Amino acid sequence: MLLLQIDTAFIIEKILLITVILLGSLGIAMYLTWAERKVAAVMQDRIGPARAGIFGLLQPLADGGKLFFKEEIIPDRSTRTLFILGPALAMLTALMTSAVVPWGPDITLDNGSVISLQVADISIGILFIFGVVSLGVYGVMLGGWASNNKFSLLSSIRAASQAISYELAMGLSLVAVLMMTGSLSLREIVEQQHGFWDGYFTWNFFKQPLGFLIFLICAFAELNRAPFDLPECESELNMGYHQEYSSMKLGFYLFAEYINLFVSSAVIITLFFGGYNFPFMDKVAGAASPIVFSLICVLIFLTKIICCILFFMFIRWTLPRFRYDQLMRLGWKSLIPLALFNMVVTGAAILWIFK
Repeated sequence: MLLLQIDTAFIIEKILLITVILLGSLGIAMYLTWAERKVAAVMQDRIGPARAGIFGLLQPLADGGKLFFKEEIIPDRSTRTLFILGPALAMLTALMTSAVVPWGPDITLDNGSVISLQVADISIGILFIFGVVSLGVYGVMLGGWASNNKFSLLSSIRAASQAISYELAMGLSLVAVLMMTGSLSLREIVEQQHGFWDGYFTWNFFKQPLGFLIFLICAFAELNRAPFDLPECESELNMGYHQEYSSMKLGFYLFAEYINLFVSSAVIITLFFGGYNFPFMDKVAGAASPIVFSLICVLIFLTKIICCILFFMFIRWTLPRFRYDQLMRLGWKSLIPLALFNMVVTGAAILWIFK
C-alpha cells in the first residue's frame, strides 16, 4: 500500500510538472510572436502591435483566434493523412525536447520528500534532445511532400539538408563539452557549473568559447532563423513548406518554430551559461527557504532564456539572408573543421592537465 501511495504521488507530481511546462511553453511561444514584432518595430523605428489591448498585449490572442476560426482547407491533390500528420509531428517533437531540461534545483520539503523540477533526469539527456530534434525534420518533410506543391517540396528538401548539415557540426561542438563534464545528463552538466566563480569561472561558456560559438550558429540553422531561413525564402519559394496550410495546421507549424526557439534557448543556457545557477547563489540558499530559493533559480533561468531569445530576434532583424551555397559552405567547410579542431584541442588540454 505504501509503495502504491509513493507511486501515485510521484505520478501526480510529474503530471503537474508536465502540465505547467506544456502550458508555459505554449503561452511563451504565443507571446514570442508579439515580442518578435515589437523587437522588429523598435529596430525599424516603428510602433508595432498597439491596437489590441495595452501595448498590443492581446494581439497574440487575436492571431490565435483568427487561425482557429479560419476555414480548414486541404488541397485535393495532397496526401491527406500525411498532410495532417506533418504539423502534428512538428508540434509534438517541439514539446518533447523540454522533458529533460532541469528548470530548477530540487525542492526538499519539511517532511523530507523531494520535488524535482525536471520531468525526466535520464543519463543520456543530450542524446534524447538530438534524437527528438532529428525527428522534427520529418514533420517538415511530410508537410512539404504531402502538399504536392513543388515550392513546398523544394523548401522541405532544403530544410532537411540544412538540418543534416548543421547537426554534424552541432554534435561535434558538444563533444568537447561532454569531454570536460564526463556526463550526458543535463542535470549533471548544470551541477558542474554551480555558482559562477569558485576559484575560476565555472560556466562552460568560459571554458568552451569556440564550442559555444559553433553551437550557437548551428542553432540558428536548426531553427531556420535568419540569416539561415532558407526553407522559408519567400523571394524564391513563396511561403515555404507550409504554403498549402491554413487554419490551425499552419498555426501548429508557426507555434512549433517559437516553441523550438524557447526550448533551444533553454538548452543553450543549460549547456553553456550554468542553467539555473547564478553568482552568490549559496548565500541566497542559506537565507531563503527551499521553495523560495527554487523559485528564484527558476526566475533566473527564465531571465537568461529571455535574454537569449532577444539575441535571436536581434540577429534576425540585423543580418541579411545567406545564399544556399554560402549556407552549405559554412556548414561543411568551416564549422565542421572548427568543431573537430576544438575537440582535438580540448582532448589535448585534458590530457595535459590530468596526466
